[in-house]
Amino acid sequence: MSEHFLQRSPALPFVELRQADRSSACYQQHTHDEFSFGVIDQGHTLYRNRGKAQRIGAGSMVTVNPGEVHSCNPAAGLWSYRMLFLNAAWLGEFQRELLGGSADYRCFPATTNARPNAVKQFDQLCAKLLGGDTALAAETGLIELLQPLFGAATAVVPGRHPGVLLARDLIMDQLDSNLQLDTLAGVAGLNRYQLIRSFKREFGQAPHAFQLDARIKLARVRLRRGDCSLNALALDLGFADQAHFQRHFKLRTALTPGQYRAFYRAA
Repeated sequence: MSEHFLQRSPALPFVELRQADRSSACYQQHTHDEFSFGVIDQGHTLYRNRGKAQRIGAGSMVTVNPGEVHSCNPAAGLWSYRMLFLNAAWLGEFQRELLGGSADYRCFPATTNARPNAVKQFDQLCAKLLGGDTALAAETGLIELLQPLFGAATAVVPGRHPGVLLARDLIMDQLDSNLQLDTLAGVAGLNRYQLIRSFKREFGQAPHAFQLDARIKLARVRLRRGDCSLNALALDLGFADQAHFQRHFKLRTALTPGQYRAFYRAA
């Protein structure tokens, strides 16, 4: 039995996810007002766009610009796919930060993308968009996936910028707050793309990863003291809930917060 899902991202409301699982649905030629890109998870399809037809299968990433007439139908049997639909005005603003210029937006240069790890990166982005992650994590993941799709290797990135330290200080001063990428970029005096690149150069991590690490380090201190419940600790540190806290804690320590606390109590 096939299923279709359409969901707006809780973290970034300007992003919408469409998913089909074991579907036989066919689509006539049509257009979208949004940018869209996604991956084929199962099966093969005949993808028509920009006057060309190509057979693509699981692991392929497709891209569609606003207003492009296209169709994408299963070549045989059932297929599964996920597509993200992205507001063109948001993307145009990001491109101006990335590439300069004053155009409303620039188009994807190709109809498919075979970049290594693109599907894995897409999987991680979908988890951030639909899971309990913050807008900071989701928007950072979106920007990092989109940047190479537009061939922006020559984008200008500043050298070491003192504003990055101000953004770092804001994160540490408001560790329980779910800060927006725009807010951090404004404090640093950089655009969002520059902030992410500069933050990685300075601290080895994007802002949201730095924030998560700082939260987990503080959590370890408080768990060793055992001064509050796990749920209260999760909320104090700015996590959406205890499950979100536990997932990130275990990724960094290989233990759940409860196991970590129990170890120190026993010791």
